[in-house]
Amino acid sequence: MNKQESSYRWVVFSTVLLAYFIIISQRTAPGLITDQLMKDFHVSAAVIGLMSSFQFFAYAGLQIPIGLLSDRYGPNRFLILGTILTGIGCIIYSFSPNEFVLIFSRFLVGAGDSMIFLNLVIILSQWFKAQEFVKLLGVISLVSSLGSLTATLPFSMWISFSGWRTPFLIIGIILALFSYLLYNLLVLKPNKIFKDDFDMKKDKNKSRESIWRIFRRIISARQAWATFLCHFGLVGAYVGFIGSWGVPYGIQVLDLTRSEASQLLMYGLFGAILGGPLISWITSRLESMKKVYTYVHIIAFLSWGGLFLSGVNPSFILVVILFFLVGFGTGASALTFAVVRKSFPIEEVGVVTGFSNMGGFLSAVLLPIIFGKVLDLFPQETINVGYHYGFIIPVLFSLMGLVGVIMIKEEKTEEKIVLNAL
Repeated sequence: MNKQESSYRWVVFSTVLLAYFIIISQRTAPGLITDQLMKDFHVSAAVIGLMSSFQFFAYAGLQIPIGLLSDRYGPNRFLILGTILTGIGCIIYSFSPNEFVLIFSRFLVGAGDSMIFLNLVIILSQWFKAQEFVKLLGVISLVSSLGSLTATLPFSMWISFSGWRTPFLIIGIILALFSYLLYNLLVLKPNKIFKDDFDMKKDKNKSRESIWRIFRRIISARQAWATFLCHFGLVGAYVGFIGSWGVPYGIQVLDLTRSEASQLLMYGLFGAILGGPLISWITSRLESMKKVYTYVHIIAFLSWGGLFLSGVNPSFILVVILFFLVGFGTGASALTFAVVRKSFPIEEVGVVTGFSNMGGFLSAVLLPIIFGKVLDLFPQETINVGYHYGFIIPVLFSLMGLVGVIMIKEEKTEEKIVLNAL
């Protein structure tokens, strides 16, 4: 039986997508309690920024190694391992007695999270045909936004009801148990149903190219660096901000309660939920991926610029609109991986996906640290001035994303085939 024609592929897709949904919700959830952690553990903004950055540092640093290993040895076991590590990290986080354990636990979460998305992309490449793959990228983008949405008002209400430790403990236990389900559905059962496919894969692996040769070729490719910069500017600035300083910004600058500040982030997530499907549809209609993606990056750049230009006492309505537009651009970031899928052979999709994804989370590493350093320069009574100058950082990052999309080389002869599948 062919995996790409089997109905079982939808079981695989649904299961890994659910794991991705849960883990995405934990990627930015600590941002809801940033100010609370500062009070409970008596730490500065820079330390909280360091904690967030350790998580994203682990994520970004492991993207290329995990991509190479997953291309070589298969994505299933790495996806399972990532789920276990994320669950253990959440459990340790819930019991943290000091800031050092907090940082270590978020490092584990970042390491586990680093194995999820790129292996999800490889799994889709193996189980689905090219046309289906491009369509499902939009679904993944939607689920990612919904996962992040869960980490705003719903998770904030849970924290308000039970304290911040209990929710992280329960989610950690769920992920640890879920890894066993993944093992059964991704490894044990497919080994029995698709034995011939796995035997062919083993034979193919024997003649594969050297990992280091593949790596050298990838890092010298202009298209790989273009997608790296696209994700650096579009995704990292957004994830880095909402995962660390989004809620404190609402509380300290806009005088919102914690729940109201988490609702503020929801407007950005609503933009992301709309952005993914809508941009995919527009791209298919105009038949120019690069042109549409360029406009997306321009919107993100102007939106971050608007947040900076709004001054030290911004209008709430203006902030809502700009957050929505930033989220809208981030929702369209799945186009990065459509470019990867179109530009590189299937056996290199994992490592290039990891390389591109690393760009997004490298900026997510840098932004919380630099933003925290800027905030520490200002006393609490003028913290709104600190946030004002802090917004220069995502403005510069989004400018680099614009440079990346300009670098993309679009081949007209192949483009139409891919876009018709959107």
